[in-house]
Amino acid sequence: MTNEVVAEGERAADAYELFGRASAGLRRQVPFDAAVWTAADPETGLITAPMRVENLGTGEGCAEYWKSEFLEENVLPFRELAGAPVPAAGLRAATGDLPARSSRFRRLLLGQGVFDELRAVLRIGDRPWGLVSLFRTAEAFRAEEVTLLAGLSRPLAERLRTFARPREVPPRPGRPGPGLILFDASGEATSVNDEARDLLAHLPAGPSFPTSLGLRLPIWVIGTALQARAIAGGRDHGDARVRIRTTEGRWLACHASCLTAAGGRPGPVALVIEPAGPADLGALIAQAYGLTPRELQITQLVARGRTTSEIASTLFISPHTVRDHLKTIFTKAGVSTRGELTARLLTEHCWPIAEAGRR
Repeated sequence: MTNEVVAEGERAADAYELFGRASAGLRRQVPFDAAVWTAADPETGLITAPMRVENLGTGEGCAEYWKSEFLEENVLPFRELAGAPVPAAGLRAATGDLPARSSRFRRLLLGQGVFDELRAVLRIGDRPWGLVSLFRTAEAFRAEEVTLLAGLSRPLAERLRTFARPREVPPRPGRPGPGLILFDASGEATSVNDEARDLLAHLPAGPSFPTSLGLRLPIWVIGTALQARAIAGGRDHGDARVRIRTTEGRWLACHASCLTAAGGRPGPVALVIEPAGPADLGALIAQAYGLTPRELQITQLVARGRTTSEIASTLFISPHTVRDHLKTIFTKAGVSTRGELTARLLTEHCWPIAEAGRR
């Protein structure tokens, strides 16, 4: 039965359509009343674009849902589920039919008429590419339904990561400066610069929330700021960093940190949003194509025009080993020459093309 859902996903043209097709196919086998499907940054596990919200209005409850996820004591947080032996679980089963043990259920889901929640992480190895929440109003999810969703984790993640691969994009007339947004200790946005406003205008549609600054903040930006507060409060030790693809197809990096107030108390959160740099893009390329760290090193040296002998000397390996790595890289990237490899993996990553020529 999982093959039917995977086959539907293979027909999708982008990640948002993938979520829609997978959700429709899954609903025929595992009935549910509402759902949230979202992409995740494979480096940090934080939510990123796109997000698909079904039968939950316009997603107006998303901010509180993710605030609970990051800042409250909950059962089955996604960060734990991402590393669990089975990447899916039902809330009632996990709590011995006492879902009120989870703050998320007590404060949010119960009042919305939710009876049970089934969560899953779409992952490859230990890297999450997507997160899923299914909601029922009348009965608990059964063990076989959890198993079915868990079986979809890797196939859907593999399809999802193909949409993170580079593609050709039109040049921009200049490289944008970094955008800055400040949040007060309660999480309210208090100030923003013009660069942030410009970059936010290029983010895709999704749940967003009004601020007193006259602009709406997308849930992915809010989630990054919440993660910074979670780290400052000792609730997490990860990075408050996420990569978000714009409507033009370029990648932005969004990272936040909690400042320190008087007396050592947690203060405001400073969030920077800017074009993704070489480190972020290199890691993303490797993850999207399933390259190992060594394969990424070789790919980067190929892009710089290094010969096989030069690569071998730089990395202290034999030319034969370099050639073996290149064969594997070509297979993963679906190319047959070095020129095709460079064009395939590195086409979108200059803001603008003219700047790349000067470098």
